[in-house]
Amino acid sequence: MCHLILRASVLAAIATSASTLTGCASIVSGTSQVVSVETLHPSGPVSGATCKLENDKGVYYVTTPGTVTIHRAYGDLIVKCEKSGFDPGLATVKSSTKGMMAGNIVFGGFIGAGVDAASGAAYDYPPLFQVMMGQQTLLGAPANQAAAPAAAPAVVQGGMN
Repeated sequence: MCHLILRASVLAAIATSASTLTGCASIVSGTSQVVSVETLHPSGPVSGATCKLENDKGVYYVTTPGTVTIHRAYGDLIVKCEKSGFDPGLATVKSSTKGMMAGNIVFGGFIGAGVDAASGAAYDYPPLFQVMMGQQTLLGAPANQAAAPAAAPAVVQGGMN
């Protein structure tokens, strides 16, 4: 009987320890995110451009306009779109730290916050971004996580030659 009580206590301790090793953002929104990519030119929308998206968690491909699932990460998402007849469009997309990260520290402890930071679950990219063909663009991080998804504003850094 004592052996069964000891075994149950050990299993309960393992389950409790395992639950503290997950972060809030990992549980709520996961480590991946769907983003939409559109390509534009001063003459109008450009369909059929092939885009390569890359961050420190992986490389992803999409044909515009389109959506792709990417892994969340702290670092920038580098996007290069190409289509015959157009100069390539380059964009650097900034990630932002989710608001739930603060709650994670308060309620989940630093271990949960560390798990979310390491897995990328603590970060978000804008859900929609537009790449200007022939230009290099910096796209800001989402301003308000509670706001409805909208196109991220583009700040043109300069044309490409």
